[in-house]
Amino acid sequence: MTRSAARAQTYDPMPLIRCLIGGAALALGGMVVAGQAVGQESGDRPAQPDLIRTYAYSFYGDLSYPADFPHFTYVNPDAPVGGEYSEHASGTFDSLNPYSRRGRAGRYSQSIYESLLETGGPFGDAAPADAYGEYYCLLCESLEYPESKDWVIFHLRPEARFSDGTPVTAQDVVFTHNLFLEQGLPSYASGVRQRVVNAEAIDDLTVRFEFAEGISRRSLIDQVGSTPVFSRAWYEETGARLDEPRFEISPGSGPYMLDSYEVNRRIVYRRNPDYWGWDLPQNQGRHNYETIRVEYFSDDAAAFEAFKTGEYLFRTEGNSRQWAISYDFPAVERGWITREEVPDGTPPQPTGFVFNLARPQLQDPRVREAITLAYNFEWTNQQLQYGLMARRYSFSQGTALEATGVPEGDELALLESLGDLVPPELLTEEAYIPPEASADALQDRRNLRRANRLLQEAGWIVGEDGVRRNEAGEPMRIEFPYSTAGSATGEAIIESFLENLQAMGIQAVGQRIDPSQYTLRQRDRDYDMIFDAYVAFLDTGTGLMQRFGSEAADYSLFNPAGLASPLVDRIIDISLMAETPEERDTALRALDRVLRHERFMVPLWYSPNQWFAYWDVYRHPEEFPFLSAGVMDWWWFDAERMAELRAEGAL
Repeated sequence: MTRSAARAQTYDPMPLIRCLIGGAALALGGMVVAGQAVGQESGDRPAQPDLIRTYAYSFYGDLSYPADFPHFTYVNPDAPVGGEYSEHASGTFDSLNPYSRRGRAGRYSQSIYESLLETGGPFGDAAPADAYGEYYCLLCESLEYPESKDWVIFHLRPEARFSDGTPVTAQDVVFTHNLFLEQGLPSYASGVRQRVVNAEAIDDLTVRFEFAEGISRRSLIDQVGSTPVFSRAWYEETGARLDEPRFEISPGSGPYMLDSYEVNRRIVYRRNPDYWGWDLPQNQGRHNYETIRVEYFSDDAAAFEAFKTGEYLFRTEGNSRQWAISYDFPAVERGWITREEVPDGTPPQPTGFVFNLARPQLQDPRVREAITLAYNFEWTNQQLQYGLMARRYSFSQGTALEATGVPEGDELALLESLGDLVPPELLTEEAYIPPEASADALQDRRNLRRANRLLQEAGWIVGEDGVRRNEAGEPMRIEFPYSTAGSATGEAIIESFLENLQAMGIQAVGQRIDPSQYTLRQRDRDYDMIFDAYVAFLDTGTGLMQRFGSEAADYSLFNPAGLASPLVDRIIDISLMAETPEERDTALRALDRVLRHERFMVPLWYSPNQWFAYWDVYRHPEEFPFLSAGVMDWWWFDAERMAELRAEGAL
């Protein structure tokens, strides 16, 4: 749903790979309703009049592309193939298995695998990037299911192959499904296990999934269709486990293969000339680079200096200070490096300073609201981010799903129907937006006075020593770890926030730690507060439960606050069971309102544009689709310009 290049942020702790339990489906159609023909092609099963057989899937029924589409509309089908895309990563890696909770996986280590349905480019771009919630057959050539969506059958493409030349079979699909249930992330496995009751290989090219009764049909077909498919033979021969960090990897079926790696220095992926899917319509004009190279650096400062000398050629700038004042070096002035701002058409990712709700001192919402008031966005934006940012507050900001004002109409009726689950103030107060602060000084006196009142009401009183304590005499202490791989600007933002907390009598301590230790503490939820992110939503899906629901709140890697709210659970359920798009949208507006009311994170900033700086060897079509900038998906390399730059001594 989001663009492969993250929204420009001043601080990026490289959060964990985030997998949806299912996608949030939005639009669908172009489906073919088949009768007898389907029965005949599926082992002579009795024909079902409501059976749908199609080349793509979407929940409601409209597809943007017909069955015979030649390519996605936003690509250049004649784009040249070749050259190298190179970028940087900060920190370290000690594994190439992205599906284990242990270890720090190398960037893009998931990119070599494919799924039955196309759910995005190998390096994280949306695909298609101009239509949300549509999934086109990739490893499968068709799928069929009843209108009730009680089950689905996928018919695999006979030509699909892993990179070692072995065929991709239905047995591989079932094996992978079971492997994720047995050895995958607990929050993922428990969610899928409750929804998918059986997976069966009917024959080598036909696989059937059955779904649990009495649950929403949302995120079922797209869930099983989006799971990466592994080689059963490789796992059985090697005895490897999905839950262990390792550098030995199974063969994938995608357009790129792992070429080489040097631990903590670089990873190289190479285009597979024997890739089975080059002739598919959705692959035309895509996957154009011969190699993808990721260079690792200890921190962002070192990475920026390496970019200036051409050690890598593409940089998605995440540091507002650098974007504002640091691109004045010779390569830019001579036109060797291009700077480009690309509008981001998706709602901003909900980044923030996330509270660990399991910590006793943070369980009172008045405390969390007081701490939120200590973040001065206006001062931070002007003094540290050069006025380039906008304030984020909603989980669907800038869309029709953003809650505004006081609830009314259908949204009010929905909330009122939930009775005592709904706090009375939710029915009468406007959707929460953090109050503005003065840009003239870090400490906004009005907001800090309000914060101090809230803390006093919650029983945290400032003593003669200036330290805030509860009735038991325990000081309020907040530990905030952050990675040494982040930018200096990001560190300054965190420290200025902690300075305001200290002015309120809170023992707020920033802990600057190395990337490996940071990742471990992040996964173990060993923090009071942390910089992290949730997901923006444009639609419903069972992935919302994994991120915001109570079921896996104690251990889900995708719910860093540990949010567990019966009201949130109920509204997600209502959105999943909605019979019309209008009912779904009403529920999601209510969800946005309630999530903001919970105050489980301090909302930060976002940039309306993505900031790209790159050596002038990359090209792209003039128009960008709204879901993706496609840098690694459908841009291409200009070999002639590279030769010119080399002749000029630039590279």
